[in-house]
This record gives sequence, structure tokens and C-alpha cells, in this order.
Amino acid sequence: MDTQTATGGMHVDILVIGFGAGGKAVAAAMGRLGKRVVIVERSDRMYGGTCPNVGCIPSKGLVHHSRKRRPSDPPQEWYERSVDKVQAVRETMRSGSFAALDGADNISVITGPATFVDAHTVRVDSGGDPLTISAETILINTGSEPIIPDLPGLRESAHTTDSTGLIENPTLPGRLAIIGGGYLGIEFASIYRQFGSQVTVFEMAPRILLREDDDVAAAAEAILTGEGIEIVAGARVTEVRDTDTGATVTYERDGRQHTLEVDTILAAPGRAPATRGLGLDAAGVRTTERGAAEVDQYLRTSQPHIYALGDVNGGQQFTYISYDDSRIVLDQLVGEGRRAVPDRVAVPHTLFMTPPLATVGLTERDARAAGHRLRIASRPVAEIAGMPRAPAVEETRGLMKFVIDADTDQILGAALLSIDAQELINTVALAIRHGITATDLRDGIYSHPSSTEAFNGLLATAVPAEERLAGD
Repeated sequence: MDTQTATGGMHVDILVIGFGAGGKAVAAAMGRLGKRVVIVERSDRMYGGTCPNVGCIPSKGLVHHSRKRRPSDPPQEWYERSVDKVQAVRETMRSGSFAALDGADNISVITGPATFVDAHTVRVDSGGDPLTISAETILINTGSEPIIPDLPGLRESAHTTDSTGLIENPTLPGRLAIIGGGYLGIEFASIYRQFGSQVTVFEMAPRILLREDDDVAAAAEAILTGEGIEIVAGARVTEVRDTDTGATVTYERDGRQHTLEVDTILAAPGRAPATRGLGLDAAGVRTTERGAAEVDQYLRTSQPHIYALGDVNGGQQFTYISYDDSRIVLDQLVGEGRRAVPDRVAVPHTLFMTPPLATVGLTERDARAAGHRLRIASRPVAEIAGMPRAPAVEETRGLMKFVIDADTDQILGAALLSIDAQELINTVALAIRHGITATDLRDGIYSHPSSTEAFNGLLATAVPAEERLAGD
């Protein structure tokens, strides 16, 4: 049990601030080892963290439901039912997360905002008298929050929303403008276009998906525009102004000013570490320019007993990264203390448009810049021999591409824009981590009919990069 301090506060072994994937994994493990653990979560709507509540689970649920809508299904009715179903799943996961930990031996969950008093103590406003909690070890796991750019009229507009507000609103926007053509913006563009919204994406860069090779980005853009999404690249939004019927978005492109009338504006430039109000200065925890808790390779902050896990430490904003953070911290607390952030190799990413775009490792562009001699295997999905699953499920759109070191046959990276890409990419990532060559992957025995067997035919087409460029 917890012990009482001289002032009537609570003293525990482990204090976790924020109910995210990494923090709850450490809490569960340390509780099983007999350590007294308290998790403090600001909101009872966020038990379990960002992913099941306002991130991965509800958004991917909407991807699923949007694709089930038939042309004869009224868009608003279908969307409202879909939101209800997604929210019901979220409620189940949220309550399950709370019950799994608050009911566990040695673990308690306290709801309310936490603020550091000093390096070992926080004050929690849990609805009554403030509660003081001190701990030997503290984990900051507060995640990230949506960014709304400081553009004239954008924050003040009654029609501006962030991703959380959009997925919780049961009213389907007739005309949706999305500011930001990154993963978040593109995913929501794909979802809401399928539900029936008119969607326009504004991107300041010359094209969307700048991190990807030109051919991969072009294939993705062709799918999106083919579904009726308007992508306005090279555009700078300069003003938002509310009208009697919606909002006017003013933007500049090619030296000219344009306007667009919309019903809803999704601000989707990204997310920022959620450190506001934590009082990190009082704890002596340094922060970066972006407001993230500054950490070393073992996720220790400037106070060695305080760790920062997940989005709040300024690293990659993925639930599986937060979970891997828990492995690093647990190794520090009860292991050998050797596991570190640089140990991560070949971390996959997936953009859940339809079909999904999944990537891992180096792009062709980056591999060239690194000095590799390359072989490239690249084909439109419709042209890959031996992938019958694609036509069987009527999804032959997309492109598969592998980047291979010509001297070692090692896979340097891959971009899979295809049916089942979110699953296929994990096989490729595993191959990269364990040195499995492109030839090994090409000659693998895969179940049939499956998307994985595309590797047999695709990798057999690998050619020297110079030969491929000459062919282009």
C-alpha cells in the first residue's frame, strides 16, 4: 500500500503521469513486482491514452465504416451510425483499460491534472482538496495534442476543428477543408471523401508526402484524386473568415489569391508534446524548443529519476513507439539498463488511406544520398504476377517498391501502397532487422492466396537502379 507523508500526502514507488501505452505497460509490470504504483490521468475520457480514445482506434474504425457505405446509403445517416459504433468501441476499450489497472494489485488510478511541485512531488486536483503525491521514480506519459496554426481567423472560426473534434461530431461536413497534407490530413481526407464529403486538402509543400519518393507519392496522389479529393499543393492559407453559411478560406498559390467556401475546416499540421500545465520547470526537467521533455537515449530527463515516454518526449508519434519506450524504461528500472532508443531498427509506418501506404527503412532517394549502389523492384499492384488476392477483393490500385543494396542483397527499404500493406510491412521490417536478403524474401514460401506472395513475383523483377532510370 501507499504510505502517508507527514503532510498527509501520498508516497509511492512509481508515479505515472498520463495513461498512455508506455506508461500503463510500465505500471502493470511494476505492480506485478510488488511496487506501489499510481497513475494520474487528467481526464476520465482518456483512460488508455490517445490511441483508443482519440487516435488510432476511432480513426481506423471510421476508415472501415466509410468503405462499407454503398452509393444508396444516405451519407449523413450512415456517418452518424458509424460515429456511434466507433464511440461504443472506444467506451469499451476505455473502461477496460481503467478496470485492468485500477483493479490490479498495488496500482491505483487517480483522475485530475497533475502539476509538479518539486522533482519528486506533484499536486493533483482531483475534484476535492488537492492531493499531493511523491515518488521515487516518475514517468511522464502525457502524449501529444493537436496543433491549430496561428493563421488569421482560423482559431476564432466556429467552423474550425481538430481531429478529435471531427471524429466525435455526428454531423458529416458537406464541404471539408483540410489544412495539412501529411499523414493525418491525408488519412482524414480519404475517410471523409468516402463518407460523402467534398474534400479539399491544402499543402504548403510542392506536393503531398514529401518524405516519400516521387513515384510513390504520385501513385498515392493518383488514388486520392481519383476518388474525388482535391489536393491544392504549393498553397499558403492566409485567412479564414466565417460567413452566414460556413467559412471562407483564402489562400495564395502561384502568386495569386483564391478563396474556397466550406462548412468545416480541419487543422491537421500535426501534434505537439502535451507538457503545458505540468510545471516541468519546478521539477527541473528541461524541455526542447517544441516543448517536449528532453531525454537521453535511455529516456531519462534532466532529472535521472524522471522518465518521459511516448509523444511527450518529442520522438516518433506512434503508439508502438510508446510501447517500445516502456521496454527501455523497464530495462532501466529492473533490467540490465542497456536497452536504448538507438537500438530501434527498421520501424514501419502506415498511412491508412485506402489502400494503405506502408513504409519502412530508406527511400530510393535517401539510399542514393547515402552512397549505396542500388537495385530496385517496383511494379503497380495490378501488374504483379502471383498476387491473386488483389483482384479477388477488387483492390488492384497502388504500387509496391523495394530498395535493395546491389552489393549485399540487403533490403534497405520498401514502400507498399497496396491491399494489406499495413500487415506486409511488418514482414519486411522483420527481414531488415534480421538481415534476411531480398533473395530470401523472393524465394519464401507464402500461403495462397495472400498478399505476401506478391514478394515472389515482385522481387524477381529487381533491376539495377541505373537500368531502371534509363528505361524511364
